[in-house]
Amino acid sequence: MKKSTGAMLSLMMFLEYFIWSSWYVTMGTYMKEQLNATDVQIGAAFSALALATILSPIFVGLVADRYFAAQRIMGVLHVVGGALLFLATTIGNNTAFYWVILVYSLVYMPTIALSNNIAFNQMTDPGRQFPWIRVFGTAGWIVAGTIVGNLGIEKSPATFHIAAAVSVFLGLYSFLLPNTPPKGKAAEGSAASAIGAEALVLFKSRPYLIFFISAILICIPLAFYYSFANPFLNEVGMTNAAGKMILGQVSEGLFILAIPFLFNRIGVKKMLLLGMSAWVLRYILFAYGYGDPNSWMLYMGIILHGICYDFFFVTGYMYTEKKAGEKIKNAAQGLFTTATYGLGMLIGTWFSGIIAESYKIEGGHNWQGVWIVPAMIAGAVLVYFTIFFRERKEIAVAESPTLSQR
Repeated sequence: MKKSTGAMLSLMMFLEYFIWSSWYVTMGTYMKEQLNATDVQIGAAFSALALATILSPIFVGLVADRYFAAQRIMGVLHVVGGALLFLATTIGNNTAFYWVILVYSLVYMPTIALSNNIAFNQMTDPGRQFPWIRVFGTAGWIVAGTIVGNLGIEKSPATFHIAAAVSVFLGLYSFLLPNTPPKGKAAEGSAASAIGAEALVLFKSRPYLIFFISAILICIPLAFYYSFANPFLNEVGMTNAAGKMILGQVSEGLFILAIPFLFNRIGVKKMLLLGMSAWVLRYILFAYGYGDPNSWMLYMGIILHGICYDFFFVTGYMYTEKKAGEKIKNAAQGLFTTATYGLGMLIGTWFSGIIAESYKIEGGHNWQGVWIVPAMIAGAVLVYFTIFFRERKEIAVAESPTLSQR
């Protein structure tokens, strides 16, 4: 791959995740300030992205990949997305705001897969080259959060305006990206294959089934963090909350370096247990540290994001790939993503809104009560996983590559 191509792809990834970070992290705070939203309405708005995660693979697999050059359809989607983000700031009604965010999410989420497709199509050695391209996405997330936090615009429409402007820019820039032609009408495809249904054969493995159920359930406490961490930190008086939440992404970038080293040395079960234990600890720290906006407990809860995410979800992707083997690994990763960031987060975002609303008090929330709930859920998943998950040292690959051959 040429250096110039690598530079173009790196900028693409940077902008892709800059857009997401600009509006998503602080949306709950914006909704409270500008729309006087209830916690249930905030949870519903965050659920839009989860629903889009379920539906976007169908669009990419059945339409985008087969009929359109990836860079062109990504360009159109980002330009339309920019208009929708701007439209969201002109709305004063929570119901209408939800529908705009849902439509935007349906437009944005396919661009994640499309950007990956564009990158992979240009690579001569994806295993070595892709991580160096994808890391610019993490950088984009961090830079966006830093800008939003330092400018003090978490509660204002400016976060959406920034995301909208960058989205339009990326849309226009996409037409300059290297060509990634469609696979054509002859390409095989179905709704079931698009969401990875052929990987259901993995459920013949009891350890993987236990892991899969645990992964969906652990997304419920995960949704609490995404939906309410920023409103929580702002409500308790932490200055530059969005900027300080970036410590979680920095932590994520550092801990991910340890995963290849630890995966084969301590085993998948211990890695996953560390990740789930970190979720319990994080919410206990939030529950008992919120009396002081500068408490070390709040900062530690943020920094634990690296262990929470990397040690469970990144390890989970690696475990899924090893279980699936070469023939169905793409379907397996698609199924895992749809189930966790789709189904699990859909349940979690709605549930987190209901719980936060139930702990409202005059002038704010009983945050100790709010955070104890995801701590208890994560603890229950931890116990369930500890008791029932039994995996051999050498991970067995799926016995059959497709459901039709079972």
